Amino acid sequence: MNLELRSFATFREAMGQKMIEREYDDGVSIGEVLADLESEFDGLEGRLLDGDGAIQPQLSILKNGRDVTHAQGPETPLEEGDTLSLFPPVAGGTA
Repeated sequence: MNLELRSFATFREAMGQKMIEREYDDGVSIGEVLADLESEFDGLEGRLLDGDGAIQPQLSILKNGRDVTHAQGPETPLEEGDTLSLFPPVAGGTA
């Protein structure tokens, strides 16, 4: 199945582009896709998943615009044509 993967801010820098398309087997989970991205892009290694396979705290991972923490987290299944968006932690601003 075909997935669209979008990255923002420092994740975009690590991947070298805002959007990539990838083919995966049916039934792939978000955690499996994130693990693949960590393996493929050196700048993402250890930044998406913790040692237990959970999504790193403070990240926003969206499946078709919905935060996956409100679904099944890394176990959330993906389907043909889904869009997965990766947002790193955001900090800054002034008081």
